Amino acid sequence: MAKVEIPATQKPEKNLTEILKKHSGRDSSGKISVRHQGKRQKRYYRIIDFKRDKRDIEGTVLRIEYDPNRNADIALIEYKDGERRYILHPANLNIGDTVVASEKAEITVGNALPLEAIPVGIEVHNVELYPNQGGIMIRGAGTFGSVIAKDGHYVHVKLTSGEIRKFNKGCWATVGRMGNIEHKDEEIGKAGRKRLMGIRPTVRGTAQNPRSHPHGGGEGRSGEGMHAKTPWGKKARGVRTRIKKKWSNKLIVKRRK
Repeated sequence: MAKVEIPATQKPEKNLTEILKKHSGRDSSGKISVRHQGKRQKRYYRIIDFKRDKRDIEGTVLRIEYDPNRNADIALIEYKDGERRYILHPANLNIGDTVVASEKAEITVGNALPLEAIPVGIEVHNVELYPNQGGIMIRGAGTFGSVIAKDGHYVHVKLTSGEIRKFNKGCWATVGRMGNIEHKDEEIGKAGRKRLMGIRPTVRGTAQNPRSHPHGGGEGRSGEGMHAKTPWGKKARGVRTRIKKKWSNKLIVKRRK
C-alpha cells in the first residue's frame, strides 16, 4: 500500500490547533514522575473529532496532514455547512472522498455508525467504550478491530492484540482500519531525532553505580547478578500489573495471552 505523501510545508488549520505545553515528566511538586522526558521542539496540538457527533451531514476530505502528537495521520474534513474538523485518517480514504456520521450511513471507509448497525466481519477503529464518550480504542497507526458477533446489548470486537472484548451496542465506531500502516517499519535513524521528540537517553542499570540502581557496581563489565529489578528494587520482569478485580474484566471474552 502506497504511503500518503504529505507536504513538509503544510500548516495545520489555525482554528483547530492550540499550543501543547511540555512538563518534561515533572509532577505538580516539580519532581520527576516519568523518567527520560526532556525538551523538544515547539508543538501544536490538533483538536481531533473523536466523537463524530456532527450527524447526518456529509463532509469532504480537504487534505491529509501529519500530526506530531500521534503515529497516525489526520484528515481535514469540510462539512456542507462550512465547518471544518479533523478526524483520524483511515487507510484508503483519499482527498475528495465524502464521509458522514449517521445511524443509516453506508458501510464505507471513514463513515461512523453505532456498532449495532455495523455488519459482522467489518473492520473498525476509533471505538467508544461508553456511548457518547468519544472513541478511545483502536486509534494507533495500522490498528483495527473486527466485529465478530452480536449478543443482546453487546457487540463482540476482536482487537489487533487478539483480545476479544464486549462493547455496548450503542457505542459508535468508524469503518476501516487506521492509516499510516508503514509506521512500524520507520527507523528513527539517529539519537538527535529522539532528543527533538522530547525523549532523553536511557542508561542501563549495570552501567550505573550501586547508589543509583540495584544492578550497579562491580569491576569491569558485569551482569545483573540477581533477579532483574527496577531502580526502586521492585521485580522488573514477569510481574502482572493489571488490577485483578478490575470492573471491566467481565467485558473481556478472551484475553490476548
